[in-house]
Amino acid sequence: MTDATADQASADQAKQAFSHDGNDVGVVLCHGFTGAPGSMRAWADHLVAEGYSVRLPLLPGHGTRWQDANRTTFDDWLGAVTAAVQDLASTCRAVLVAGLSMGGTLALRLAELHPDTIAGLVLVNPSVTTLRKEANLLPVLRYVLPMFPPIAGDIAKPGVVEPGYNRLPVKAMHSLWSAWPVVRRDLAKVTVPVLLLHSRVDHTVEPINSQIVLDGISSTDVTEIWLENSYHVATMDNDAEEIFTSSVEFIEKITAGLP
Repeated sequence: MTDATADQASADQAKQAFSHDGNDVGVVLCHGFTGAPGSMRAWADHLVAEGYSVRLPLLPGHGTRWQDANRTTFDDWLGAVTAAVQDLASTCRAVLVAGLSMGGTLALRLAELHPDTIAGLVLVNPSVTTLRKEANLLPVLRYVLPMFPPIAGDIAKPGVVEPGYNRLPVKAMHSLWSAWPVVRRDLAKVTVPVLLLHSRVDHTVEPINSQIVLDGISSTDVTEIWLENSYHVATMDNDAEEIFTSSVEFIEKITAGLP
């Protein structure tokens, strides 16, 4: 296999959903907006090595062309991760959801809507708002501008490239923007244990997002970890191993006493 062929095979794998049946504790991993499963695949492999059942879906409109994302909505993405949760819930005694960026938004929404199904959340730089003033123009811009410059790739570690679109699809971004107030409104409905990891420096999702989540949820079992050496896509960055190991410790802690 040539280097070019190997690179193409790796790129193709990064866009593919991943599924593994392990023990009776399941974890659904949710990738971020304009991203792909490849940003979470190393985490998935770590969980598989620990024996867990794992689902890492490809969100609709992702992993193909940025134009395809503009044909999908937050409800479509939520439907994909809801199906993954239901799949694991049919065979597992406990299901947790972990998400990066918009994946964290989806994880929070799942816990708001299905409190009896979700056993816990692991959130990495979750998004629930933005301070960018141009976002307020999205209701109009979605009709006249198909895309913005990309947001993917905020990684401190040299040589690491996030699999994702090289454009930001505006209609899809408007759908996410519209979903944020709904998620924030219902944060108090989140009562499950939460592990929240967020980067000290994040050029994509402002730190206020994690503070809003911490202030809004009703969970009594909350662990906050600062990631000192990573930017936004921390699951592929210098603190990835800390994310992986701390998530396993969290999962073991909250599932140890469950029937």
